Amino acid sequence: MKIAPLSGFPEFLPQDRAVETHILDALRRTFELNGFSGIETRAVEPLDQLLRKGETSKEIYMLRRLQGSDHQESELGLHFDLTVPFARYVLENAGKLLFPFKRYQIQKVWRGERPQDGRFREFVQADVDVVGSSELPAFYDIDVPLTMVDAFSHLPIPRVVIRLNNRKVAQGFYEAIGAPDTLAVLRVIDKLDKIGEAKVEKELIDDAGLSHQQAQQALRLASIRGTDASVAERVRDLGVSSPLLDEGLEELVTVLEGANELIDGSMVADLSIARGLDYYTGSVYESTLVGHEDLGSICSGGRYDSLVSDGKHTYPGVGLSIGVSRLVSRLIGRHLVQASRAVPTVVLVAVNDESQRRDATKTAMALRRRGIAADVSPNSAKFGKQIKYADKRGIPFVWFTTDEGDQVKDIRSGAQYDADTATWMPESEDLQIRVTAA
Repeated sequence: MKIAPLSGFPEFLPQDRAVETHILDALRRTFELNGFSGIETRAVEPLDQLLRKGETSKEIYMLRRLQGSDHQESELGLHFDLTVPFARYVLENAGKLLFPFKRYQIQKVWRGERPQDGRFREFVQADVDVVGSSELPAFYDIDVPLTMVDAFSHLPIPRVVIRLNNRKVAQGFYEAIGAPDTLAVLRVIDKLDKIGEAKVEKELIDDAGLSHQQAQQALRLASIRGTDASVAERVRDLGVSSPLLDEGLEELVTVLEGANELIDGSMVADLSIARGLDYYTGSVYESTLVGHEDLGSICSGGRYDSLVSDGKHTYPGVGLSIGVSRLVSRLIGRHLVQASRAVPTVVLVAVNDESQRRDATKTAMALRRRGIAADVSPNSAKFGKQIKYADKRGIPFVWFTTDEGDQVKDIRSGAQYDADTATWMPESEDLQIRVTAA
């Protein structure tokens, strides 16, 4: 019986899963090197909490038992990002956490979107956030995105550009030109990369209530790019000013120049970035793969000063989220990376005949105790066939027990030499699956 694939729920073959695992392991190492502690939250949240972020019910997967569900269970949904559960986690554990709290979280999330290139219904996200109690120093607006720059630098991927804006710049500008609904303008501007300038201008007039002149002013602001303080001067040259705009420009330049001083070329200001979600209050970030801009942002986030609050205490934060599944699907789909082998096995222990299988297993166990991934041949066919079995899987070495003693063969070079399970060690690059740029 042929089984039809379920759209939007990716399942990778072993060699592709090796690519994903390599990326996830590299992200964990980098996040921890930068001082972030790992957490994991439950997969479900109360529906009213999920809807607080402005998501529509059609995008949330409900969770209920087939029979006997009670009312409480019927109001649970699978989380569609990691920010909502993290906010709840902070509030529940505020008395036990040390602030500022630096956390990373790598988990699957679920979202009822229409599947397309780079968009799935079940996917992996990797988030880093720093949350403070009552206040959070502004330098974390630099620290967090540079953590992502560091993470990307350890991956075999095309160069990633982190683009920066500040919500105060956008909001201050729109208010100063008399926009009736600044959030509506932000949501429309956020579509620039998707629908283009002409359609955005039309929506700014038809949906956001701007005049033609105001729409043109908003688009001129969105066209500004740069890597230094000249960005602020170009905004001021538009002839618009307000205290909020000035505050936002100062913050933007501080983050931009601070990041680029620490890692040259790490960040570029792009005033078209709006990030349509309402809770961002300062810096906002988006990141794209150079040469693959059609994929959209693979890493985004920003500063939020009031997302996490219990009414008495506020926990401001800044964070970024990587769409791991989006990134991996592009790397695999376009053959941008390659795994050195499909299986983790370093050495296959050959079986002379079935009466000696237990001895072969003991050899494999001895190698495993020393951290060398070893498997035992599934049959005792001629050695040539056992070597072919290893070669198909990319296993670099085959271990033989001969009348002259144990020997290991590098099937790539053909070299075969004496070996001892207590001392033999392959080259370091063969110990693990290596993932490199194709």
